[in-house]
Amino acid sequence: MEAFSTTGTFFDGLSARPRPVTLRLTFRLEILGEGLRRDWSLLDLRAADTAPPLLRILQAEGPESVEFADVAFADALKARCPDLYRAERQGGLTRLVLWSVAAGVSVVLAALYGVPAASGVIAPLVPQAAEAQLGRSVETQIVDLLGDPPACNEAPARAVLDRLTARLTEGMTLPAIPQVSVRRHALANAMALPGARVILLSDIVAKARNGDELAGILAHEFGHVVARDPIRAVITAGGTSFLLSLVLGDLTGSTVLVTIGQAAISAGYSRDAERAADAFAVAAVQRAGGDGAALAAILERITKAEDEKPGAISFLRSHPFTAERAARIRALARDGQVEHKPAGAGILSEAEWQSLRSICPESKKPDGGKKTAPSETL
Repeated sequence: MEAFSTTGTFFDGLSARPRPVTLRLTFRLEILGEGLRRDWSLLDLRAADTAPPLLRILQAEGPESVEFADVAFADALKARCPDLYRAERQGGLTRLVLWSVAAGVSVVLAALYGVPAASGVIAPLVPQAAEAQLGRSVETQIVDLLGDPPACNEAPARAVLDRLTARLTEGMTLPAIPQVSVRRHALANAMALPGARVILLSDIVAKARNGDELAGILAHEFGHVVARDPIRAVITAGGTSFLLSLVLGDLTGSTVLVTIGQAAISAGYSRDAERAADAFAVAAVQRAGGDGAALAAILERITKAEDEKPGAISFLRSHPFTAERAARIRALARDGQVEHKPAGAGILSEAEWQSLRSICPESKKPDGGKKTAPSETL
């Protein structure tokens, strides 16, 4: 029997990944590729609907298929496969559908439960050097997503911010020394990134009425850093994105990186993680001589502003705030005053606070340029 050969593309039916193969037709159809060998009976082959010269061949008993565009090879195959264009038996079609459904359900379950659970185990094992490098990459991606807003580095204000950071973290065990940056942007937001990086957007500085309120926001993000919540969120986002890409057929690194950047912006932590960060913030502010309850005050004020401005985007989109949470923060602050000392005059002097407020001078543009942050992520 004369043998025919051609090249084609193989699909396993479980992902969209194409694999180049060589097809050889004798009394059977052989499919050969790197790490791949199939030997299909001609009686089990069915042709799918395609536009000539492309021909897609399915195996009746499974989800696998192969494509090629060789007319002579197609004519030879048609001559040797009497059932090539026969309607698929119901049992084979049902099995194909069940294979597809099972694969989709497996990916969804892994994304919803497997990846988050694994991230909690993996995060503590990530070396500091690797996390620091990841943090730099994520920050670059976030700055781009926000429209490349300029950094605010007025020297006197920057010095106050550095002293505030040192006072809040004094005596604490942190995975790394926090690196706090301020970016000019018309959104009230703050976010913690891998590698102990924290970004404050200038509008949240503008919305704070005193140093204690801003210290509460900053310390809350430090709480996430201590718990390594950012690296867990990034592992979860990256793993979920990769799993979904297997189904959608998009495994480009840029897609995964954008998803990670967006996840870092919107990092929706669990209730337990938010409570732990609140408790950390209250303790840190009061230990530094400020009022831990100030965190509740600024969050309540931002909540009210959001209610008055439907669709507003702020810190609270990624850090859900409730009356119950405000009560908890104030209760923690009261307990801290009893355990340690009453709230002092403030964590910053009035002169320091006024200096810090000027970290982004009004003469500059109020946002980061033509781009805007994705509305669904903040």
